[in-house]
Amino acid sequence: MQVFSDGGADLTQLQSTMHTIELACSSIQMHVNPAAAEATLLSLSQSPQPYKICKYILENSQLANARFQAASAIRDAAMREWGSLPPEDKRNLIRFCLCFVMQHASSPEGYVQAKVSSVAAQLMKRGWLDFAAAEKEAFFYEVNPAIIGIHGVDVQFIGINFLESLVSEFSPSTSTAMGLPREFHEQCRTLLELDYLKTFYSWVRDAALGVTNRIIESDAEIPEVKVCTAALRLMLQILSWDFRNDTTGMKTGINVFSAGVRPDSESKRSECILVQPGPAWHDVLISSGHIGWLLGLYGALRQKFSRDGYWIDCPIAVSARKLIVQFCTLTGTIFPSDNGQMQEHHLLQLLSGILAWMDPPDAVSQAIENGKSESEMLDGCRALLAMASVTTPILFDQLLKSIRPFGTLTLLSTLMCEVVKVLMTNFTEDEPWSWVARDILLDTWTALLVPMDSTGGIPLLPPEGKHAAANLFALIVESELKVASATAAYDDDDASYLQASISAMDERLSSYALIARAAVDITIPLLTGFFAERFARLNQGRGISDPTETLEELYSLLLICGHVLADEGEGETPLVPNAIQTHFTVTEAEMHPVVALSSSIIRFAEQSLDPEMRASIFSPRLMEAVVWFLGRWSHTYLMSPKETKDSNYSFSHNYEHQHQSLLSRKAMLSFFGEHNQGKAVLDIMVRISVTTLMSYPGENDLQGLTCHQLLHSLVRRKNICLHLVSLDSWRNLANAFSNEKSLFLLNSANQHSLAQTLVLSASGIRNSEASNQYIRGLMGPMATYLVDLSNKNDLKSIAQQPDIILSVSCLFERLRGAASAAEPRTQRAIYEIGISVMNPVLLLIEVYKHESAVVYLLLKFVVNWVDGQISYLEAQETVIVIDFCMRLLQLYSSQNIGKISLSLSSSLLSEAKTEQYKDLRALLQLLSSLCSKDLVDFSSDSIDAQGTNISQVVYLGLHIVTPLISLELLKYPKLCHDYFSLLSHMLEVYPETLAQLNGEAFGHVLGTLDFGLHHQDPEVVNMCLGALKALSAYHYREMAAGKQGLGSHAAGNGKLQEGILSRFLRSLLQLLLFEDYSPDLVGAAADALLPLILCEQGLYQRLGNELIERQVNPTLKSRLMNALQSLTTANHVSYTLDRVNYQRFRKNLNNFLIEVRGFLRTM
Repeated sequence: MQVFSDGGADLTQLQSTMHTIELACSSIQMHVNPAAAEATLLSLSQSPQPYKICKYILENSQLANARFQAASAIRDAAMREWGSLPPEDKRNLIRFCLCFVMQHASSPEGYVQAKVSSVAAQLMKRGWLDFAAAEKEAFFYEVNPAIIGIHGVDVQFIGINFLESLVSEFSPSTSTAMGLPREFHEQCRTLLELDYLKTFYSWVRDAALGVTNRIIESDAEIPEVKVCTAALRLMLQILSWDFRNDTTGMKTGINVFSAGVRPDSESKRSECILVQPGPAWHDVLISSGHIGWLLGLYGALRQKFSRDGYWIDCPIAVSARKLIVQFCTLTGTIFPSDNGQMQEHHLLQLLSGILAWMDPPDAVSQAIENGKSESEMLDGCRALLAMASVTTPILFDQLLKSIRPFGTLTLLSTLMCEVVKVLMTNFTEDEPWSWVARDILLDTWTALLVPMDSTGGIPLLPPEGKHAAANLFALIVESELKVASATAAYDDDDASYLQASISAMDERLSSYALIARAAVDITIPLLTGFFAERFARLNQGRGISDPTETLEELYSLLLICGHVLADEGEGETPLVPNAIQTHFTVTEAEMHPVVALSSSIIRFAEQSLDPEMRASIFSPRLMEAVVWFLGRWSHTYLMSPKETKDSNYSFSHNYEHQHQSLLSRKAMLSFFGEHNQGKAVLDIMVRISVTTLMSYPGENDLQGLTCHQLLHSLVRRKNICLHLVSLDSWRNLANAFSNEKSLFLLNSANQHSLAQTLVLSASGIRNSEASNQYIRGLMGPMATYLVDLSNKNDLKSIAQQPDIILSVSCLFERLRGAASAAEPRTQRAIYEIGISVMNPVLLLIEVYKHESAVVYLLLKFVVNWVDGQISYLEAQETVIVIDFCMRLLQLYSSQNIGKISLSLSSSLLSEAKTEQYKDLRALLQLLSSLCSKDLVDFSSDSIDAQGTNISQVVYLGLHIVTPLISLELLKYPKLCHDYFSLLSHMLEVYPETLAQLNGEAFGHVLGTLDFGLHHQDPEVVNMCLGALKALSAYHYREMAAGKQGLGSHAAGNGKLQEGILSRFLRSLLQLLLFEDYSPDLVGAAADALLPLILCEQGLYQRLGNELIERQVNPTLKSRLMNALQSLTTANHVSYTLDRVNYQRFRKNLNNFLIEVRGFLRTM
């Protein structure tokens, strides 16, 4: 590789080098020998101290790309050599870059100027902790005159661009990687925020103010527009900063003084990010009149160029609007403790300026449809979203009332109504602007209406706002129904959005539900009317008219009703939404609006049990909505517990209303309770489930909803299970599961879920022995079939028949589901079933060793069964299970299962690796399950009494499995994670048994550990570092106690092979000093490095001396020597491995890497 050196370079050499670089740049542009050209450019960046050459190219080359490459080379070399550069050289490099961009401010090659500014910013950040405050002030003293415009407009623009680059470098989300610990970047960010960020904002604000009049007065494009745009852009960038230095000490995001300010901004779903710079910024942002100037500037330009439609999307207009929207997100302690009055005035001022962007909504919408840009209107919507995110609904609504006869909620409703009307007209267009507007406005409603605190309190709307929400919801439902009926006539892909799955529409429907619940006493009766009208239309038109449009409308209504009535039931059982609990005063259950709507839908769903109705009306798609609704609804309303948490009840000042709503809630819940209609509704749901599973063959989505959502929801609560197991319909389902061949056609996931659900329902059987007998009756015939099959003399031949493969797969998927549903009271029956199929499992693995899918299913069954049983087994039973697992592992290995033939084609080889990966991952999970016995054990005696040691068993398993795990297979992320998770657990908990592996297996474990240390996934590297820490710490403590520790594995084999700890000390130091890694890993690396150094102090001294001897620069040699000394002595680091010492060493390693990593990487 060619090396370009500054040493002794005369003018001729400089010109020659410049010509070489220019030629390389031209070659790349012309695609002439690009590889050689790229090598030439790379050699420039990698050459030692190429600064003189690069400066010459920047100042003299006529080729912009050559100047760009020279700037890039300065950056790369300086970052690499920073530790060895004299302080004056560092300052001179920054000054050169700043002077260059200022002197060439009028250059047409903007990208070169931007690159040089970026280099100056990166170098300044690299030296931020080195430079004294006076040195930083000197740099900015040179920049400030440019920014305020003393040297002309072009230089002013360049100065602002430099500050933009600087702020970008100091912001964590946009900073450039420098190979330094995260703490360095965090210190730089903190210091810039404290010392300079506010100053920068003031400078560019003044720069923009200084050119405002000229821009407004000029009728043509003038250079000042460019300056103002850059200033606005930088102000927006600074206001997008993640402020963390609020000196008041208050929790971020909470303003306890502002009565109208939303106290919890994290509960909303939207992407709106709030700006909380603290009280120090009050004078700059609030009291300076700065916002009035900004609104005035945009308003003046908007009026001046009102006839030029293009102006809305020009850079200065876009930047100004974005900054205005960002001002709407200001919140927190920047506002004084005046009961929110100043913030209200601030928001009103902004709203007054923004209003013209979107009001009147119909006129704005019509203008957009006629060709006007929608960007201004969308920014207005974003401003409303920002305001909604920092206020309560009451304050939000009041903002507009001081200047208009209606509130902000009415504007929001009117605006969204207009957007919905446009959507109804243009619903077949691709990505219309109204989609974007609707999503922003839905986020605004969400920000206003989500619970304001952890108690689930409801944000109250004023009467006008409630009326606006009700009108909006009515229009939303009408539009959804119109679109749904229209899609019935579409056969092409134009309506793919409208035919979206339930899950795809969930987010939008959840926002609709929030709007409905804001006026629930109006919207639920409205939904009841809509549903009843469609239901009646369906009955009246049977056999007369095509019901397709009505069915699509019912589909949409079911989804909307489900979201309004109930929340998602993932995780915990959801309570009745607070709005429904508190807004009704109807005490007669039959008259309760929720009961009326729910009963109407349940009666409709019950019609699907009639074969004739099912054939003519209930298509699979409609049944999906029915089953989805019943599953979601039953979580909340079916046999709901009598007591609800008072903490989720929003108390009213009106005691009478409070008392009436409490009675109303009790009446509503009791209607579907255990002693009223609950059991009848439960029976309907079970019969519908049986129908969907048996009468809709091949409808996997429908059957999946039935198994995973509806049936699964019914067995989540014991009080429902008590009634469930007493139903004839449930017994019919269990009988069909065991005997009906049609249910064998369910896909594997549904088989698994159905078996799991049926087993879980045993919790409703009061007697433990009866529960186990129920499990035996349910799953026993399947185990018997497998035992009989495995005992056949001609097993090998008949096992290959397709129907037998299907039966075996189906039965083991069901056994998997049953195993995963094991509970303490049913554990005995599931254990017995598992024991009964042990031999069949081993026989079938051997028979199906070439059927990878079957082998994997058998392994997964064993994993689930062992995982559910191991903690409950007595010692003798545990020995039996462990013996079975070892036989399984040995069989898998001996039968050559998982071995891959290199003669396979590339496609088959890839498929084989995928199959092997799945098998090995299952085996690793099996070993992890066995490990859990030492952590969680409910048995009455110890396994050690039987002479069995879990750690020895698992290491034997590793000995069998690890030869099958190649470094190639570790490229599969999930397998890699499971392997290193198990390995790190074993090395941390049982390091003493590592030596029990034979040489081959031991070497393989260490090889994979070394592979993991250099893995691209930081989590994998972190697990390996934890394993190294455990190993070396164990050895150090054992040796300190006069014991053997890791023995010969630590000592190595003389000159031929060094010990494992020596090997990993070298490897870890190499990684830390010379390789790339995540800064987040430095702490874990320090924890591993400390015990390694303590174990191998002699090697550490030799490695340190080698590094010192390789350094030819006397100054750097001295710095390196001192840094190595400080690493193990500074901060009172001792020879102990306690928590405090680890923390001290972490600080030392951070300082060490900042000090030496840069110049060591140049060696």
